[in-house]
Amino acid sequence: MNIYFSGIGGVGIGPLAEIAIDAGYGVTGSDPASTPITKLLDARGVVISNNQDGTFLEACHAEKPIDWFIYTSALPETHPELTRAQELGIKTAKRDELIAFIIDDKKLKLIAVAGTHGKTTVTGMLIWAMTQLNIPISYSIGTTINFGPSGKLDSTSEYFVYECDEFDRNFLHFKPYLSLITSVDYDHPDTYPTIFEYLDAFHQFAKSSSQIITWNDQHSELFSGVPGVTLLNPSEINGLSAYGQHNRRNITLVQAGLKQLGFSENTDAILTSFPGTNRRFEKLADNLYSDYGHHPVEIAATLQMARELSDHVVLVYQPHQNIRQYMIRDLYSDQFEPAETVYWLPTYLSREDPNLRVLSPEELIKNITNKDIIEVADLNDELWGNIEKARADGKLVICMGAGTIDSWVRGKLA
Repeated sequence: MNIYFSGIGGVGIGPLAEIAIDAGYGVTGSDPASTPITKLLDARGVVISNNQDGTFLEACHAEKPIDWFIYTSALPETHPELTRAQELGIKTAKRDELIAFIIDDKKLKLIAVAGTHGKTTVTGMLIWAMTQLNIPISYSIGTTINFGPSGKLDSTSEYFVYECDEFDRNFLHFKPYLSLITSVDYDHPDTYPTIFEYLDAFHQFAKSSSQIITWNDQHSELFSGVPGVTLLNPSEINGLSAYGQHNRRNITLVQAGLKQLGFSENTDAILTSFPGTNRRFEKLADNLYSDYGHHPVEIAATLQMARELSDHVVLVYQPHQNIRQYMIRDLYSDQFEPAETVYWLPTYLSREDPNLRVLSPEELIKNITNKDIIEVADLNDELWGNIEKARADGKLVICMGAGTIDSWVRGKLA
């Protein structure tokens, strides 16, 4: 079987391409940008084009017929590659359909990690723990990790661990053997216009899972009447030496999942040595971290962890999506109190409603309890100078957001 991946360098599509290679499928693809994942795939012999006008796709199909065209949810319906694939009669699908096919074809048991926050970290921790315990494992995680590829298919494995995202209702295409649900806070207004639709999607996901482990403080009413639910109590969080309350909570959830699967080994040392994942409080240099957080709950959790490491925390924050800011602007309140300085950037725009006026930084910070510490800034040399001075003064600097801030910082370091 030959598969063409459009957007092959992305954190959603790239791991699936790696799994397809492991499965013995022919893989080609395109991406307008060079990314860490395109470099890994190039090393595995995958031919990737940065031309997405449809000509490369057509040439690949003429040389060796393509069976599936897999694309990201971010690809517009009018995209040249997608329309050309349709014209050529190639089966088109988003990543969830191919993943479900592989799981079924290889007769794997799906361990799904879902939730508004923390699913990448929990997925990474689960992969790390099972790898360290020498448990054969197949998986897909939506980021890069330094202890393996982002996607892997092990022919000897019984389980497939998957970061099961609720965006675009992706997670509703699966029937997990075990689901770990990290948290439930309203998000993705472009997929779920109301909180009721968001919560209903999680309820549907729960009903499709054979077993569920989650927290009893996370909309536990969603799981009422759903069989196979284990509710953990936050007061029973494993008192490990890991930094950050949310990380200790993640470790407890992973350990509960492993126990449910029948792996009773003590994993305290393994999980406290978890090396982390890309963009989740990732250390880039001395006193400088990058974090993907873009929701008030994530901001609070990351700053709480940072204060366990330093009494002087500086945050550079890039809000994500104007449409999301309309939803969460009233939630900005006391999350920033652990920081001594916050540099607030303009909102990164992505998948926007053109009829919505872009909210200004001043509008977003008006309800923040300690807004006197906030400075409106831009990604420029002045901001970089302030970051460098804070680092030189021994302060811990976090650059946070899901937009361009991470690549900007890495470019400055390079």
